[in-house]
Amino acid sequence: MLQEAFSIGSHDCGDCPIRHRAVCARCEADELELLEEIKYYRSFEAGQTVIWSGDKMDFVGSVVSGIATLTQTMEDGRTQMVGLLLPSDFVGRPGRQGSAYDVVATTDLVMCCFRKKPFEQMMETTPHIAQRLLQMTLDELDAAREWMLVLGRKTAREKIASLLAIIARRDATLHLRGTDGPLVFDLPLTREAMADYLGLTLETVSRQVSALKRDGVIELQGKRHVTIPDFGRLLEEAGDDSDGGMLA
Repeated sequence: MLQEAFSIGSHDCGDCPIRHRAVCARCEADELELLEEIKYYRSFEAGQTVIWSGDKMDFVGSVVSGIATLTQTMEDGRTQMVGLLLPSDFVGRPGRQGSAYDVVATTDLVMCCFRKKPFEQMMETTPHIAQRLLQMTLDELDAAREWMLVLGRKTAREKIASLLAIIARRDATLHLRGTDGPLVFDLPLTREAMADYLGLTLETVSRQVSALKRDGVIELQGKRHVTIPDFGRLLEEAGDDSDGGMLA
């Protein structure tokens, strides 16, 4: 599942569960050895702040396991969740001193971190890393544009279905599974967090999740264990096209 544990004691890149999607996905053995020299793992408990907005970052890295949120705070104290960081997502911006957002662990979180200056130097000498990071950045941009559509034009039911589709597709990709059969995953967000992220009330989220369950679009065990019997039907409920619409 998306938030399954990763042992910090496991330092071998070959055993990394996000290896095929991370910034190092295209690296050769000698390039991985160079990354090993500047790599370290950090763990965060649920609710712990990874980085505060405006703080200087001395590292960049990838989420290995767990989920984090990107949050922006206005001058009057109001906050808005503006993004999710799922396993294999990249944290930090090479060439920039600080973070534009608060990054907070939603679940227990493990990150594979790289010391920033050496990583920036490797980007200049290792095309595989720079190319992969560019691809990930463009995917993130496309996803952000699609998310503007979700928040601005979709109904509450479509918003919930869209979020479930994103999480389900990412979980399938991380585990090298297709989306043809039933998809099973543990929802990494509370309903309160879903409401915050989607701009809905808690009552609306609960009502729409119950409606999707009643209509057979999803199956629930407890509040978090989700089964999607037919991914195509979920995409229809999300208002997306047949190839999945939003990037995940």
